[in-house]
Amino acid sequence: MATILLSAAGAALGAGFGGTVLGLSGAVIGRAIGATLGRALDQKLLGAGSDAVEVGRVERFRLTGASEGAAIGQVWGRMRVAGQVIWATEFAESSATSGGKGAARPRVTEYSYSVSLAIALCEGVITRVGRVWADGQEVETNTLNMRVYRGTESQLPDAKIAAVEGADQAPAYRGTAYVVIEDLDLGAFGNRVPQFNFEVMRRAQGAFAEALTDVSTSVQGVALIPGTGEYALATTAVHYAEGPGVNRSANVNAPSGKTDFATSLGQLREELPNCNAVSMVVSWFGDDLRCGSCLVQPKVEQVQFDGAGMPWRAGGIARAQAAVVAQVSRRPVYGGTPADQAVVEGIRALVAAGKQVMFYPFILMDQMAGNTLPDPYGGAAQAVLPWRGRVTTAKAAGVVGTTDRTAGAAAEVAAFFGMAQPGDFSVANGLVSYSGPAEWRYRRFILHYAHLCALAGGVEAFCIGSEMVGLTQIRGAGDSFPAVAALRVLAGEVRAILGSNVKISYAADWSEYFGLQRDGNRYFHLDTLWADSNINFVGIDNYMPLSDWREGEDHADAGWGSIYNLDYLKANVAGGEGFDWYYNGPEGEAAQVRLPITDGAHSEPWVYRYKDLKSWWSLVHRERIGGVRSLVPTAWVPGSKPIRFTEYGCAALDKGTNQPNKFLDAKSSESSLPKYSNGRRDDVIQQQYLRAMNEFWGDVANNPVAVSYTGRMLDMGR
Repeated sequence: MATILLSAAGAALGAGFGGTVLGLSGAVIGRAIGATLGRALDQKLLGAGSDAVEVGRVERFRLTGASEGAAIGQVWGRMRVAGQVIWATEFAESSATSGGKGAARPRVTEYSYSVSLAIALCEGVITRVGRVWADGQEVETNTLNMRVYRGTESQLPDAKIAAVEGADQAPAYRGTAYVVIEDLDLGAFGNRVPQFNFEVMRRAQGAFAEALTDVSTSVQGVALIPGTGEYALATTAVHYAEGPGVNRSANVNAPSGKTDFATSLGQLREELPNCNAVSMVVSWFGDDLRCGSCLVQPKVEQVQFDGAGMPWRAGGIARAQAAVVAQVSRRPVYGGTPADQAVVEGIRALVAAGKQVMFYPFILMDQMAGNTLPDPYGGAAQAVLPWRGRVTTAKAAGVVGTTDRTAGAAAEVAAFFGMAQPGDFSVANGLVSYSGPAEWRYRRFILHYAHLCALAGGVEAFCIGSEMVGLTQIRGAGDSFPAVAALRVLAGEVRAILGSNVKISYAADWSEYFGLQRDGNRYFHLDTLWADSNINFVGIDNYMPLSDWREGEDHADAGWGSIYNLDYLKANVAGGEGFDWYYNGPEGEAAQVRLPITDGAHSEPWVYRYKDLKSWWSLVHRERIGGVRSLVPTAWVPGSKPIRFTEYGCAALDKGTNQPNKFLDAKSSESSLPKYSNGRRDDVIQQQYLRAMNEFWGDVANNPVAVSYTGRMLDMGR
């Protein structure tokens, strides 16, 4: 086409000049010139003719290099850095030729390029490299032939650099963290080297350096949350087929192409290399703070679409039979209960990774705003998304009309636990089925997962409950504690299902584990559970305060200089509020009027100190009913079993150590800032909290060696 058009245009242009050259008219000459140009253009555009066509050839490349004497970046914590190219090979050119037969099929040669390069990240030593971006787009590191050098003083030269430069000429770049990307295919980047960015994790140096260094190596156990998400624990990729050609991934949300669980497990291995214990949290949902009316059941996020490759099933039912979690703006406020198969896959993957798994059942309450449920505590309606620790009798102790201390309270507790029996469950074809009473109650929850953990091959430990404070403190007739008795029964049944090697316990709240003070009485209400032969350790969810810090320089603790002072925080692990003193109400707290914790009658102040773990663990317990100290101790045998912190931690919030149990969740009535916090993010206080806890309890003077068993009072390894 260009040949025709340009020859015609050339003839017209030549005719305009008139005259002849060598006997040829201007029109003829113009037509010849136009045709020649048009033929060349046609060959390029349409492949006409037999001339060779070259595609993608690059004459010159540019690299972002490091100038002599340029500064090497420093990184603290987690940062995204670009780095500098410190070494590169020549560009390797490859070509592939096709076509070439006949004038209509020109010979086409396509060129591609690759390069190997080393990119300095920062002054070493780093923990790891996380995500990688090329030209702003995240790429999976598995698609890059990338090696990471952490910046140690003993690292050796890279093999590729040594092969190119010679073994005696290859630098090791000791003290510098860098990556080597070998044979990077540039085709995906337009035959050029993209701009790389790297997510770098590095332990801090300088201020608070030791805190961050110690945390990465001293943390030995983590709780795997949020405990919801229908396929969050699966190692199999699952998607929802929402229509022809419309698939939505359920559990693959990272460029790794791996499931979220597998990706997280890899990060755990790299960031906390000494973490060998994982609590697997799995949630069912409660719908009422009145224990006698509360259903406990698995729920899903939606019922329209099932997971392709892993149909949802939990608690003995399929998706179509399941209730849907509460929603706001047509979106679920929680993820759904993890599918049974996902739980099995998660347990097996953790065990294969060398982790000791503790199964940790969790009740999430899903009452929403506008509910008309009667409030046990006397409110107009039950709170929004409340804490499971608030489940109690229909009218809580102290409220007019309560059944507390009567047979009626025991009946309410019995209704909460339900009638499911171990024999109501069967395991076949990789499924746990249920054939017992048609009810959604607590025993069904726990017994189902005992069977599921056995199906998965077993776990290191199994909790029969967690933080059911309001329930365990319910008193029946004669000051009995019916929920504690019911938990003991469950412990024996779980033991029969899982065998003698599995450690069994209950995860008590830090305000619950040591006893109950009510109506002038001092009970050790959980002692029969802790002493039970089927219970192997005392579980405590430990969120005890480590500070009482205020703004300014005139508050009671200002002499410590800073809330970050490690000695200050360690002094409050077994000291300060809850050990040495207490506040008698909001007015006393505001004025910091600290009243000493004493016991003039029997010289046992430790019975009122929730922080005095050593005394609680190592001494006999005697209850005080009606002001009279019992001559007969409780069932607890001093020093007989280890303690585990089934949870502990601190929010990364300003003054988080004032109240480590506080968190922010705009949907929940439990959302609250720690006392006197301004609400700003503060990673350092979280790190200092962890360091203070690990250093304090790592000292044998604070954590004595046991006599009745092998180990210390507190098992920080789990």
